[in-house]
Parts: sequence; structure tokens; C-alpha cells
Amino acid sequence: MKKQKNSITRFTQIGPVSNIMFNMIMILLCVICLIPLMLVAAVSFSSEDSLREYGYRLIPKSFSFEGYGYLFKQHSIILRALWTSVFVTGAGTALGVLLNSLMGYVLSRREYKLQKFFTWYVFIPMIFNGGLVASYFVTAQFLHLKDTLWVLILPLAVSSFNVILCKTFFRSTLPDSIIESAEIDGASQLTIFFRIVLPLSLPVLATIGLFLSFAYWNDWFTAMLYIDNPNLYTLQAYLNRLLADINFLAQNASLLGMSQAELILSMPKEAARMAIVVVAVLPIACAYPFFQRYFVSGLTIGAIKG
Repeated sequence: MKKQKNSITRFTQIGPVSNIMFNMIMILLCVICLIPLMLVAAVSFSSEDSLREYGYRLIPKSFSFEGYGYLFKQHSIILRALWTSVFVTGAGTALGVLLNSLMGYVLSRREYKLQKFFTWYVFIPMIFNGGLVASYFVTAQFLHLKDTLWVLILPLAVSSFNVILCKTFFRSTLPDSIIESAEIDGASQLTIFFRIVLPLSLPVLATIGLFLSFAYWNDWFTAMLYIDNPNLYTLQAYLNRLLADINFLAQNASLLGMSQAELILSMPKEAARMAIVVVAVLPIACAYPFFQRYFVSGLTIGAIKG
């Protein structure tokens, strides 16, 4: 037995040289991922004159807060959009985690008679999509969700991928004996789900919670389609519109009056663009450490255990 264990260990161990090489590769990949973010932050603190003269640099030649000053002038609108994004992200993530885990739990029960039918019912939309026209008709005309906060929450709440992810986790991780013992004690399915299943499922809940929070926070396309009221703009939708306005004004400065053209030419174009990126990325980046504890174990859902 000991000889067999030694032979298995010999094939699974990593030598010191290989370990150093893998660490160097990971450090290199981390640096490659961080350099663009550092460059964006550096450009957001650069003056327009230095950008025109020296271009993009990791260490700005001339520091300036012109880009953030331009955003600060819009602070009332940006704060309202930020609050909308925070509310939509929080409410949508909570609702999405609840709905996806409920559906995944039901589909993971082998004794459920319609389990195969609904598994295919959930799986097929992951491959085939109804299209934008059908989605718009159902959301705006049939459900009458246009120009409401619900239209920013409901379309992204449930996805086939997250349901299958939950189903796989419940099927491969939760022993049937626990569920059967609770049923013998007279617990209902809702009691079993909320008091037994959810406390044992933090890895998958954190994983789909992270996916959902990223999806909600970065979503601007839904607001562009269904939101006409400026008071309901999310941060991403407003910043995307602001960026489009900056580009439009910069490209058509010659068609405007002299005083307006001078104002547009003095407007921090490149710095404002990068400041917009920093403002949009920073809040959701701060949320990742709260999910990191469970994220790695959530990624191994369905893996073969030794």
C-alpha cells in the first residue's frame, strides 16, 4: 500500500524547479493584467497637454485632476446613477441567487418526476436564443416593464448556466442521506432548502453571486434599450452616454460657435474617458475580496474527488 502511494505521489508532485517556473509565469501574467489598469489610472490623472506631447505613460509627466473635475461637475447626476446601480446590483444579485439556487435544487432531486423534462427546458435556452426582437417585445409590450427598475433586474436574474451550476453542485456535493433524514423528521422541502441546503452551499452561492454582481454592474445595454427616463439611468449607462457625448462634441467642434469650440477644445477628453473607466471599475473591484474565500472552491464544482 505504501509503495502504491509513493508511486502515485511521484506523478502528482511538482519539483522545485517546476514550482519556481510556474510561480514566475503566474507573476508575469499578473503583471500583464495589472499594467493596463495602472495605465488607465495614470492617464486619468494626466493633463491634456502632457498627453498630447508625451502620449500615454505609466508615470504621468504632469499630474492633473481635470478628468475627475469634469465628472465632479456632473456629481448630482452621477450620484443618482451610482445609487441606481448599487440598488439594481444588490437587489438583482440577491434575487438571482435565490431563484437560481431554488431551480438548481429542484432539478438536482432524482425523485422529481419532471426532472429530466425541466433540465432540458433549462438547458436548451443556453444554446439557442430567442433573439433581441422577441426579447424586446416580451419585456416592453407584453410585460410592460419599460422605464421601470424591474426591467434592469428581472432579465438578468436567471440564466441557464447558473441553474446548471447549482444543480451540479447540489447533485455532487450534498449527500442524499441528509435530505432523506430531514424528510423522515417531517421537514418540508422549503425548510430543508433554507435550513440545510443553503448553509452547506456557500461556495456555489458565492460563485453565482459574483457572476451576477458583475453582470448587473457592467450592464448598460439593457438600460439603453428600455430606459428613457434619465432618473433611472444606471452608472454604466450614464457614463456610456457621457462618453458618447464627449466624442460627439469633440468631433463636431468646428460646426459650433467659436466660444463653444474653445470650451470643447479645453475639455479634458482623454483624461475624462479614463476617469470614467476608473469610476466604473473601482466599486465592483472592491466587491471581489468578499467572494474570494469561496470562489476557488466554487470553480471546482463537478470535479472528480479522489
